[in-house]
Amino acid sequence: MRHLPAALLISITLISTPLSASDKAKEQRWANQIVDMLMVGEALWLESGDEQVLALVTEHTTEEAKGGAIVVHGIGAHPNWPEVIHPLRSRLPDHGWTTLSIQMPILENQADARDYEPLFEEVSPRFEAAIDHLQKQGIDNIVILAHSMGAAMSTHYLASNPAPPIRAFVGIGMNQSEIEIMDNATNLEKITIPVLDLYGSQDLDGVMASVKKRATGAARAGNDNYRQVEIEGADHFFNGRADTLVKRVYSWIDRHAPGEEVPR
Repeated sequence: MRHLPAALLISITLISTPLSASDKAKEQRWANQIVDMLMVGEALWLESGDEQVLALVTEHTTEEAKGGAIVVHGIGAHPNWPEVIHPLRSRLPDHGWTTLSIQMPILENQADARDYEPLFEEVSPRFEAAIDHLQKQGIDNIVILAHSMGAAMSTHYLASNPAPPIRAFVGIGMNQSEIEIMDNATNLEKITIPVLDLYGSQDLDGVMASVKKRATGAARAGNDNYRQVEIEGADHFFNGRADTLVKRVYSWIDRHAPGEEVPR
């Protein structure tokens, strides 16, 4: 896997890129900005089909390794987004988890959530590239931590793969959608791995309105390891609640995806 020096990244021009619903120019702009300002972790390219996808890897800092966490951002965002994503990817390594935050397909800022439906065809290859990278590093105990639209992309991936190499999933601020493949509650009907459904008491209307629907979807899957947790006072981006978010996430994945501890 090629590492991504800032000077090299800025000079890269994407040639022979296949037709893609994702805004590749925007992905490139995000990548340039992220690498220039990166303080925690290391940037690299993942090979996703014929594309190269930016990812940020931060290795565990503890003596014992617990596994790898794929971190997935929300709509129009990037792998180092300051709310939700950066706290998870930068702090979980202090609790034994290597994080791999990946760039998911994105659109221009004015795009509506419904406009993202065609991009879901690009989701699985990016997850597969992230999983492949972690496995090549000897990490087989893998979880997914995803926020907002990233959670919908993650539940779609998990629902479309009956036996994914994923031990547990944390969905943060899982919204609802009239489009079936983007609807978390519908996708949860096909997911049987442990799921933590985490949201704030001041979350988006669509998140709050679909709380019962998501629980019903998990029940239809017979998922006894599905749990909903509401964080009092938290909004959709967990502003002012990042510490609580990180603690809730690592304490839950430690229980539901303990893995086999591997010395550094």
